Amino acid sequence: MSKLLISQTPHVKTKRTTKHIMLDVLIALVPAAAASIVYFGWQAAVIIAIAMASAFLTEFVYYIVQHKIWANPKETCLKFFRQFDFTTLVTGLLLALCIPANINGWYMPILGSIFAIAVVKMLFGGTGKNIVNPALAGRIFLFISFALMTAASVCNFAPIIGGGEELQTGATQLGGNILQGNESISPLDLFLGTGLATTAMGEICKLALLVGGIYLCVRGVIKWYLPLIYIAVTGLFAVALEGFDFNAFLPSVLSGGLFLGAIFMATDYVTSPKSFWGNIVYFVVLGLLTAGLRKATGVEVVSFVILLMNFVVFLLDLLFKVVPFGHVRQKKEKKQKPAKEEKV
Repeated sequence: MSKLLISQTPHVKTKRTTKHIMLDVLIALVPAAAASIVYFGWQAAVIIAIAMASAFLTEFVYYIVQHKIWANPKETCLKFFRQFDFTTLVTGLLLALCIPANINGWYMPILGSIFAIAVVKMLFGGTGKNIVNPALAGRIFLFISFALMTAASVCNFAPIIGGGEELQTGATQLGGNILQGNESISPLDLFLGTGLATTAMGEICKLALLVGGIYLCVRGVIKWYLPLIYIAVTGLFAVALEGFDFNAFLPSVLSGGLFLGAIFMATDYVTSPKSFWGNIVYFVVLGLLTAGLRKATGVEVVSFVILLMNFVVFLLDLLFKVVPFGHVRQKKEKKQKPAKEEKV
């Protein structure tokens, strides 16, 4: 007798699988990873390799122990590789792009990957079961654990690319310069990442992130208007908070990890609302909170804001119900008025 297989909704057959989608995300992250290596050198490549390897090994060890490899080693390993869907590699790469390119902290991507995969993902049931974004949770775990997460990494080639201009250093280009009233950094430098120092190597070049975002939109992995809403609302609310000074718009949207968070983290299928209007509310609130908390605290808050909103997703799903696939609304029958009795 064959076993009954129960899968999660939606039950729609398509050639597009989780593996294909995650492979697209990995390809979209290649420009940002390449820019990190160009700007920060071999240290960035080492951090990326360590994070991805640690994430993969964590899932592999968790799986084989959970499925009792000692009972049937060969079959257990084969099952692992059959079900492997690249989500772990995406998490490892995203986590690497969220930390400084400082080889002195080689242990951070290892610990962050173990926490992200073992605790945030696998402990809750694996792919599709986590309630928050694993890479974000790993990044925040490292941020509150190690002071090295606040140390800025300096671009090796930024002065050459930027025409020999003096390098701008600080905790980040956002906290160390923009929010402190230093307007010496041009929007072009912020967009290209030239002449900057940052605590998250993946956020340095907005052009690379934008190229990856366009690829995801063309492939149909994300909706183009969702990250745009997040970025636009952040910039417009920052303008309002600065007394409607529109000079604050570009520095606000091009600083910090807004592009990285809006394109690759806030759009995560598992930790974002399922309905259209739920997503609209979700990304608008993300923008309002990001701009407001940046103004109030003077530091970058994108990771914390997205993580906070991850906990609100289930409420948005309750408020904005998803219309079932193929659902047809029944027309209400008009009540017929009773006929008036004729007077005799």
